[in-house]
Amino acid sequence: MIVRVMLVDDQTLVREGIKSLLSLSEKIQVVAEAGDGEQAISQLVENDIDVMLLDIRMPRMNGIQTLQALSEQGITVPVIMLTTFDDHELILQALQKGAKGYLLKDVSLETLVEGIETVYKGNTLIQPAITERVVQSLKGVSSEFESFSEPEKLSEKELEILRLMASGCSNREIAEAMFKSEGTIKNQVSSVLAKLGVRDRTRAVLKAIDLGLL
Repeated sequence: MIVRVMLVDDQTLVREGIKSLLSLSEKIQVVAEAGDGEQAISQLVENDIDVMLLDIRMPRMNGIQTLQALSEQGITVPVIMLTTFDDHELILQALQKGAKGYLLKDVSLETLVEGIETVYKGNTLIQPAITERVVQSLKGVSSEFESFSEPEKLSEKELEILRLMASGCSNREIAEAMFKSEGTIKNQVSSVLAKLGVRDRTRAVLKAIDLGLL
């Protein structure tokens, strides 16, 4: 099975770079390209698309506006947002508008292909982007702290929450992104901390990095 992808980015060099990267995989085929949201929607009519890679920042119709237009027209193609480290607030908006996840533009081929396959199968994809907010919170925290040497396995939902925590999201922001109540997220965050054997979110992120979960 080859997953058919549409690549949407206003920067030609970025599109060509990602397209060249994906050409190395036998599992993915870029069948359409667009420079903005308007072009993307018109291209969808002409092409059979399995997954859309959509840039957040574009002229005319940006990624958020494109997601809104897709929703209004009842188009349900899974969308992965292409982003940079400083797009934290826009990422949250995109998830709230129906994006299935996001990837950094400098992602490796393996991660990109895995991400496309993940959303193609109906799952969500949230790649950790350690933002300045998290980096600042990590300063002064010792790398040696109490935790479980062999933590209990986290569920898929808990891993998603952990990735959003690593991206610097508050419980409220995680709740909005995952369409859950803040109380539910608070309980799930507590479950993540308990399973990892740590006392706060910062140490949870550090432990997750150490375990290779992020």
